[in-house]
Amino acid sequence: MNKKEISEIKRLLTKDHCRIDRIAGCYVSNEKKIIMTMKEAFLSLPEEETHKYCDLLRKVLSGTIGKQLHTLEFPNEEEAEGGKQAELLALRDSALTDDDETEAFFSRVIESCDIAGNYLILLASGAYDIPARGSDRTEQFDASDYVYSFIVCALCPVTLSKAGLCYDAQSNSFIDKLQDHMVDPPEIGFLFPAFTDRNTDIHSVLYHVKNPKILHPEFTDGILGAPLPLTAASQKLTFTEAVEDVFGRDCDFEVAKTIHENLRAMIDEHKDDPEPAVLDETDVEKLLTHCGAGEEKAESWKSSQKNGGEDLKLMASNLTAGNKFEVTAPDVKISISSDRTDLINTRIIDGEEFIMIPMTGDVEVNGLRIRRKREEDPSASL
Repeated sequence: MNKKEISEIKRLLTKDHCRIDRIAGCYVSNEKKIIMTMKEAFLSLPEEETHKYCDLLRKVLSGTIGKQLHTLEFPNEEEAEGGKQAELLALRDSALTDDDETEAFFSRVIESCDIAGNYLILLASGAYDIPARGSDRTEQFDASDYVYSFIVCALCPVTLSKAGLCYDAQSNSFIDKLQDHMVDPPEIGFLFPAFTDRNTDIHSVLYHVKNPKILHPEFTDGILGAPLPLTAASQKLTFTEAVEDVFGRDCDFEVAKTIHENLRAMIDEHKDDPEPAVLDETDVEKLLTHCGAGEEKAESWKSSQKNGGEDLKLMASNLTAGNKFEVTAPDVKISISSDRTDLINTRIIDGEEFIMIPMTGDVEVNGLRIRRKREEDPSASL
């Protein structure tokens, strides 16, 4: 799913456009014991509760594609009878009205989940009449040809709030507040089926993790059965190793700066596109060659990736330090805006290589405006 598709479904989880019909929940203890369950028609709940549930479910569709959000594809065996995708389809088709299906799903989640402490399994079902779009891209709500039926699942840690004094409006005084069990934003979640090309895609699922460094493979193995991509950190490491393997001792400052500038240009080209910039083996080979690598070494690296089996997919935004260009050494860290890498150069002085940054404009050290030495007029004021 791309950014526009995610935003369209995310809008269905707001109070003004809510398309949730039913909701179910299972509160689980740290010992994997069920404390309570609930099943409700969503709109029969008090308004304040529906808002809170929508806020939690909307978090499942929040985050950056390739970091917190991943579109996963089911392998063929999981789409056969008894597979994970078939189980999710049965759950979706029941619209949470089949107690046995819902309880069986909760049991599978409890077996597969490794969230520490108590947590809430939140499950919602809904349907969306997909409005057609005219030639000017405006939505035509009276011209809907398809219905997108879906389920959203969120696994939310439940933690104790802090005890202390709080203001009580009814008594107009401060009172002792006891600890409460509070539901936190989801650690894991998914939307099934995926919403691809503005229609139902039963072959894919949108997967959410709060921490992009922890993808919870035990959950995807037990519940989704879909293979996970590399984490953002692993993608960065894979790319770094590729650069070092291809350039070897020729990987100097200028090479690193050129690679960064090319990646930023690629990201900027796609900033208004629904799909982010993604590099496969061929794209990485072309990038490294363009930045000065030998064609033979770049091709050799590409061949080794192909022999590894899975096709490589690296998001450009995961391969560089955001909008910053960073230089680090054991006792030094330099961070410069990506569009001003021209400020940094290297120079050999007395046999030592130095990183040079001109002192232009106002310069502060620990908050103090410092006076720059000027060759033409050493006594000139700032």
